[in-house]
Amino acid sequence: MLQEAKPDPWKIDDVSLTSRLLLGSAGYPNPQTLSEAIRASQTEVLTVGLKRSLLSGSQTGDNGFVAMAMRTAKAQGARLLPNTAGCRTAREAVQLACMARELYDTTWIKLEVIGDEHTLQPDPFELLAGAAELVKKGFAVLPYCTDDLVLCRRLLDAGCAVLMPWGAPIGSGQGLLNPFALRSLRERLPDATLIIDAGLGAPSHAARALELGFDAVLLNSAVAQAREPVLMAAAFRDAVRAGRQGYQAGLMSSQDFAVPSTPVSGHAFLLGDPP
Repeated sequence: MLQEAKPDPWKIDDVSLTSRLLLGSAGYPNPQTLSEAIRASQTEVLTVGLKRSLLSGSQTGDNGFVAMAMRTAKAQGARLLPNTAGCRTAREAVQLACMARELYDTTWIKLEVIGDEHTLQPDPFELLAGAAELVKKGFAVLPYCTDDLVLCRRLLDAGCAVLMPWGAPIGSGQGLLNPFALRSLRERLPDATLIIDAGLGAPSHAARALELGFDAVLLNSAVAQAREPVLMAAAFRDAVRAGRQGYQAGLMSSQDFAVPSTPVSGHAFLLGDPP
């Protein structure tokens, strides 16, 4: 008998969610495509870059992209997750987060503090300082970080609601470059909410992240830069569901040797008709 998937909610800051796919809103060819991709993904959390909007001259900015994203997210019942993309210091990120709270009426913030221009790797020292300050100010902080276990523990100790370790450098599409570190992170922080953020390029990458036990994935470029963004959004939606169900079902252990799926040793059998 076919067993239907059971409801499988999870939480960010005591808000119950069912979709485990978080979607970014940058880089789409036009606002209409963005809107359709949001609907196809069935996401319940949409990220928006405040600094990008401000640089374009208004809150909505980017020729209406953010405005379209906000309208579609609201119609779909999705929540906005402003980010501090483009910040290089804790002070700058905290200031931007405070602006985002006023503009978008949310205490959620995806904290990004970049320390290297080539890899766009987070600066662990500025990130931790910014996270601690924002928690004191009443934010639910979701820091974009590396897979460093010690840093992740420090961020949890600082009061972060969720951790968002990278799979690979932002926009690289390389997938999960260090599955050993990610697996260890999941095992060592069993009670933490962990979202793979950055570097995913294919639906199979998202499925693998969920199979490892991560709670969700956040992606942008893999959908926005696809030849058919709306179709790719749907593909990631289904991959995330499949990966989660695989994790719940329990993956078989991998082996370094062959194991027959139909053992015959110790059993009598006939090779043909008797003479």
